[in-house]
Amino acid sequence: MPGLNRFATSLLRTKPVEQLAADGEHSALKRSLGLVSLIALSVGATLGTGIFVVLGEASPLAGPAVVVSFALAALAALFSALSYAELAGAVPVSGSAYSYTYATLGEIIAWICGWCLLLEYGVSVAAVAVGWGAYLNEFLAGTIGWRIPEALAAAPSAGGIINLPAAVVVLIATAVLLDGIKESARVTTFTTLLKICVLIFFVVVAVTAFNSDNLHPFAPAGIAGVTSAASMVFFSFIGFDAASTAGEEAKNPQRDLPRAIIISLVIVTVAYVLVALTAVAAVGVDNVSSSGASLATVLEQVTGSGWPATVLAAGAVIAIASVVLTVLYGQTRILVAMSRDGLMPKMLSRVGRKRIPTANTLIVGGVVAVLAALIPLGELVNATNIGTLVSFGLVNIGVLVLRRTKPDLPRTFRTLVPLVPLLGVGMCAWLLLRLPGVTWLAFGLWSAFGLVVYFGYGRRRSALERAANKAAVAPVA
Repeated sequence: MPGLNRFATSLLRTKPVEQLAADGEHSALKRSLGLVSLIALSVGATLGTGIFVVLGEASPLAGPAVVVSFALAALAALFSALSYAELAGAVPVSGSAYSYTYATLGEIIAWICGWCLLLEYGVSVAAVAVGWGAYLNEFLAGTIGWRIPEALAAAPSAGGIINLPAAVVVLIATAVLLDGIKESARVTTFTTLLKICVLIFFVVVAVTAFNSDNLHPFAPAGIAGVTSAASMVFFSFIGFDAASTAGEEAKNPQRDLPRAIIISLVIVTVAYVLVALTAVAAVGVDNVSSSGASLATVLEQVTGSGWPATVLAAGAVIAIASVVLTVLYGQTRILVAMSRDGLMPKMLSRVGRKRIPTANTLIVGGVVAVLAALIPLGELVNATNIGTLVSFGLVNIGVLVLRRTKPDLPRTFRTLVPLVPLLGVGMCAWLLLRLPGVTWLAFGLWSAFGLVVYFGYGRRRSALERAANKAAVAPVA
């Protein structure tokens, strides 16, 4: 059955690494990001998401052992980060895991990976935006004694009508991205430094109330609680791969991308463990989980004064906004790569006068703003985690495949093969199995919709499909 064989072959066709590299070299995007900017991009996309937003949601699951949950999630992220670092140094293009998978596992797997990344980036931006609204309310209450009414600050299923602050911060980030990548990088670097200062301030204040009694019982729900919390706080490490989406805007991608990925993960892990430990030890798990703005609440209880909480809330308002900005950036660049390959409409890869994908940025910003306005935090976090874990697993497999198919490909960073990628796949699978059934159901529906889009649109318009058809009808010399 030649027709069936051709169909199956077309699903597993890979995009040559040389073609990916050529796409990156001839990109219309502007190369303006150095190592510091790339580190700021990754740290900015990661640091704050879990500590400012998810700590209060995860601590009831694990108790004080939520600190171990962060360490486990960091370990899972580390194996995948090392695989990302190898592929980012070898194939420095905008598509991140999507492009790496296209070069190693085939078009249909690349599509699934890209579809997961759209879920990861888009929904995580919405989740962070929801958390931003809680800190904005804390800041307003501490400065002018007024809070945004719940009807305008919560999703319909969370007791409100619309989460207006969440939608607004997404639209502000969209406007900053439209101003150009160099300007966006400056904003990201500034806000990342501010974020680190705010978290140092928190640790210095909270450690003055450190009480080891608050760490007992350490793991009231046992290993099951620790691993369930680890699955949730894995959300906190999403973003370390943001540098890999900037492969076509980095000045020296082969050298700087691997460094940025690994350095950013180390910075984020140290910050998360210190903040989680001091927060729980200072006031206990119940108090950490009692507020959407959990860290601000901790400082208020520790000091008995409102000003430290207000300072932290002010820093969080700016810092979390930077996460929205950097993750939104990452999603637009993945769409650029998918569009350039023909799997998404061409308008998503068209670059405007400031050498940014204008239509792409506007569409992504609008869709994410709607998600942030209408869906509550918990559902967004789990949906983000499952998309991320699937794409990370595929990146680890991609390293193994590329080592076998392209052993002589120049690599500026080499991880320990096959140990690290296999451990990465295993950790991703382990965390995936800890996610609730409703999350798997939502993911199944999202994946089914993605396959409908692929077979109805992407496959027939794929650049590789067009090239194959052209070759089939070309006259034989």
